[in-house]
Amino acid sequence: MPSKPRGPRLADIAKLANVSESTVSKVLNGRTGVSAGTRARVEAYLQDTPHQPRATKRPTAPLLDVLCYEIDSPFGSEVVAHIEQAARQDGLGMVLTGSNADNLPHPGWVGDVLSRQPVGVVLIACRLLEADRKMLRSRNIQIVVIDPAGTPAPDIPSIGSADWNGGYLATRHLIDLGHRRIGIITGPPDMMASTARFSGFRAALDRAGIAIEPELVRPGQFHHADGLAEGLALLSRPDRPTAIFASSDLYALGVYEAARTLGIGIPDELSVVGYDDLRIAQWAGPPLTTVHVPLAGMAQHAVHLIRRLGGEPELAFTRIDIDTSLVVRSSTTVPTKVSN
Repeated sequence: MPSKPRGPRLADIAKLANVSESTVSKVLNGRTGVSAGTRARVEAYLQDTPHQPRATKRPTAPLLDVLCYEIDSPFGSEVVAHIEQAARQDGLGMVLTGSNADNLPHPGWVGDVLSRQPVGVVLIACRLLEADRKMLRSRNIQIVVIDPAGTPAPDIPSIGSADWNGGYLATRHLIDLGHRRIGIITGPPDMMASTARFSGFRAALDRAGIAIEPELVRPGQFHHADGLAEGLALLSRPDRPTAIFASSDLYALGVYEAARTLGIGIPDELSVVGYDDLRIAQWAGPPLTTVHVPLAGMAQHAVHLIRRLGGEPELAFTRIDIDTSLVVRSSTTVPTKVSN
């Protein structure tokens, strides 16, 4: 029985790229001391080969690299905490890095990852440049994205919540209470989660025979400041909405602040629904009605999928959506005045 073809040796790559074996080893392991032109030439050969060179053995203590957008945000910190717990239970150490304002890693990040040779990389609301993705793939480093920014490459699996269903549940709850003028603060248009939540919002209105009013749709970037600014814009209208679906809990807290500024009571004069069910939601005043996202489940899926992909590289996953549910608290009630 013929043996399987083995991956290229350092000597093979070195010969093709017309460099020394030590230079190839430096590039493979993300070390310095190689010019940009030489590194690019070696990378081109590495990315074109279907097998991982034997020289890139994993460290004895396996690591998971995590790249997170806005580590210090309540959403980011909660997801990171769940990933750390899941990684620890799976025998993995964790290295955490923050992204830049464009949801991309900082320069030099991919080189640091290659030098650590982790079993995989988990991105939280981040994206990768194509060159960085190819470098990681050429070293057989698995990639999984949680709540991706933009659309991931077809070979990168992503994990999220059932955002369409969450948007529908939130809006349907407000409609069932009797609200007809419902504002929404949406997320970035290139983010899958935000477009799905808005689609669910629109479907709930359509089913109830309520036309979308463009002036009640306000965009944001999932920041508290956006919730405040867009909340003020919505609530300062003479025909202000009786309810707002803030498609993140941070938005909702911004809307709370806007309502306080304008002297509008929640829920007596304004009902508010958030999204994510972060820990801070239950501590808000009043406690926030919100869509529960199983962040712990998303983290566990990400870590387990990294492990599976490492052992089964042919495994095909594109998207995993975990069910959402509505948590009704004290921030929603029947409108004091129904607008038709």
